[in-house]
Amino acid sequence: QVHLEESGGGSVQAGGSLRLSCAASGRAVGPYHMGWFRQASGKEREFVGALRWNSGSTVYTDSVKGRFTISRDSAKTGVFLQMNSLKPEDTAVYYCAGAYGAPRLRTIGAMGGYDYWGQGTPVTVSS
Repeated sequence: QVHLEESGGGSVQAGGSLRLSCAASGRAVGPYHMGWFRQASGKEREFVGALRWNSGSTVYTDSVKGRFTISRDSAKTGVFLQMNSLKPEDTAVYYCAGAYGAPRLRTIGAMGGYDYWGQGTPVTVSS
């Protein structure tokens, strides 16, 4: 079992920055990758970006490329999401997710590619 806990959400004006943290605890094989998703009010949860654990490479959805950066923490047990140049359309609850456990086909950009989820942290960007 793995427990993921996000922190760092809050309110910021457009153009500002926030850094979200995701702390992982527990024991399981992996992670293979860790990602961030977000869900705005009345919308479906969407992929933001992810980090492949072995390579450290990252992938992002087009709307956040160049503004958001995912990195590992120094203990290599969790990840950060650095969000710069925030826009009102970035307002959402942000969820950390991790792919752990028995090897299986996992799509890094899809919710089904993850086995554990945090409870979410809200981000509000005002214009």
